[in-house]
Amino acid sequence: MSAPPPLQIREANAHLAAVHRRAAELEARLEAAECTVRAQAERLARHDQHLSAALDELGRAKDREIAALREQLLTSEAAVQSLQAAVRQRDKLIGQLQHRAELLQDLCRRRPPLAGLLATLAEAERLGPLPASDSLPGGSSSPLANSTGEEEDRDELEPAVFGTTV
Repeated sequence: MSAPPPLQIREANAHLAAVHRRAAELEARLEAAECTVRAQAERLARHDQHLSAALDELGRAKDREIAALREQLLTSEAAVQSLQAAVRQRDKLIGQLQHRAELLQDLCRRRPPLAGLLATLAEAERLGPLPASDSLPGGSSSPLANSTGEEEDRDELEPAVFGTTV
């Protein structure tokens, strides 16, 4: 075999140098890409840690809020039960007071006739006892006594005496 011509050797050397430069360039780009990927991976890992910590904190905050709302619910339910008991007690009192109010209204409706009756009884009491039975015509001891015929058989009737108990 014969030696290649110098031009071919120079072309081959130039080609090898170009391939070597291209390989070096690709290795440098690969190294840069790997550095970029590592940096992005680290940023993503840190971001993931921050998001995970934020999610954990949100979970704890949610649990605290739920506990506070449960406590508030229990307090509200106790207040509702207390108010319902107070309403029942007041309803019972209202029922009693309504009955008394009805009685008082009934008394107020009957007051004028009762006042007239009391005035009449007071005047009758002021007049005093009746005179003796021998001065009355018909022999009756009291003009206010009921006369059914059976009382005439009695020898003596009690005189009527007026009094008030009110």
